[in-house]
Amino acid sequence: MSDGANQSAVTRIARRRALPGHAEQYEELVREMFGLMRRHHGFLGADLIPPETEGGQHQVVVHFASEDDLARWDGSAERREILARMRPHAEAQPEHRRLRAIDEWFLGPDVPSGTQVPRWKTAVVTWLGIWPLASIVLWLVAPIWQDLGLPFLLATAINVALIVGAMVYLVSPVLTKALRGFLTSSR
Repeated sequence: MSDGANQSAVTRIARRRALPGHAEQYEELVREMFGLMRRHHGFLGADLIPPETEGGQHQVVVHFASEDDLARWDGSAERREILARMRPHAEAQPEHRRLRAIDEWFLGPDVPSGTQVPRWKTAVVTWLGIWPLASIVLWLVAPIWQDLGLPFLLATAINVALIVGAMVYLVSPVLTKALRGFLTSSR
């Protein structure tokens, strides 16, 4: 990995199921772990997402300024000690997944760890969403701004906001679901 890549912020999700009757103790230890993380260089934040239903997986999302900062936390004595204290309250070892923002957009949180979308596939699916949206907006909406006499940059900003909003909230979820096999296939 290049030095530049090492300096990019990193997000990691750990999924783990608490043993029956141990969810409260497990969550308390996770929060204690967050306190330990705060003392480490490069820690940007963390969240605990409890399961939606009893017996589901807890998700621990941690953010560090770089891979190096995360690696230092991973190698720390504090982490080893708190994970040892968690073992009696949770099943197996946590399943870890690192995220790039684009992976999260196209995969969502329910895809197995280690899954990454090749950039060319991301580009294809993004094009499949944006091309029709841009065409519709430029054909139907852009003339309205011209008739109203809006300045070019303001009209463009509005058009882009409409395209991005539609892509994020309407088109991307549909394309992601429809093309999940294409996005996650290994070949």
